[in-house]
Amino acid sequence: MTNHNGDIELAKRLIDVAVAAGCNYVKFQKRNVDLVYTKEELDAKRESPFGTTNGDLKRGLEFNEEQYEEIDLYCFSKGIGWFASPWDLDSLKFLSRFDYSKFIKIPSPLLTNERLLKACLDIDKQVILSSGMSNIDMIDNAVRILGKEKIYCIMHCTSTYPSKPEELNLNCITDFKQRYGWTKVGFSNHNPGIIFMPIAVALGAEVIEFHISLDRASWGSDQAASIESEGVFRLVKHIKNTDKAMGDGVKKIFDSELPIMMKLRR
Repeated sequence: MTNHNGDIELAKRLIDVAVAAGCNYVKFQKRNVDLVYTKEELDAKRESPFGTTNGDLKRGLEFNEEQYEEIDLYCFSKGIGWFASPWDLDSLKFLSRFDYSKFIKIPSPLLTNERLLKACLDIDKQVILSSGMSNIDMIDNAVRILGKEKIYCIMHCTSTYPSKPEELNLNCITDFKQRYGWTKVGFSNHNPGIIFMPIAVALGAEVIEFHISLDRASWGSDQAASIESEGVFRLVKHIKNTDKAMGDGVKKIFDSELPIMMKLRR
């Protein structure tokens, strides 16, 4: 998440929402800004609370080493896991030092970055692979590089913020379940509503990712594609109930039906 806007205390409040709602993990992003962006990109004019250039914005959103250590300790104290998406090799190396963080998430734009994928093989963490702005050939190539045992989950998503319903293509989850049946399949949501995530669960998604916001009217590029606190609580409840409601697929008479059956059956 970047909805913390570079404020560690706001990040903790977002973590608190995730904990209270019953989420299992929170996810961040890590960049070495000077490696990820060119000088021209960083010098480009862009107004933000951090300054007047794109570089001011990108640097303002980044947590430093001490702040990540604070996040690590805070999540541990709250009993919730955390991980992050590295956008460069330096960030991957940095994130690999945190033993409490179990995963590395490859962000969708870097699914085709073979250097980053190969570098993941040298660290002792499983990979969550995000598949926005990708086709099957690109995903298959990433799988080939990483190897099946390295991959914890492949996430279906569409990289528009916010995503329109007609862009979500949730039936890809079913296709992924058949094609990549040896691993978990998930759905990363970029739509501001909550209805599509329970549907994803019904289609077989085992991991659900979404953006949390304390106020969608706040400044930030991801706020519009985020879910506010009340919605997070409802969403987690709906997801758990959806999973229960799917059942085992075996048609049977429930014990609770027996009295009704005795009364009504003719």
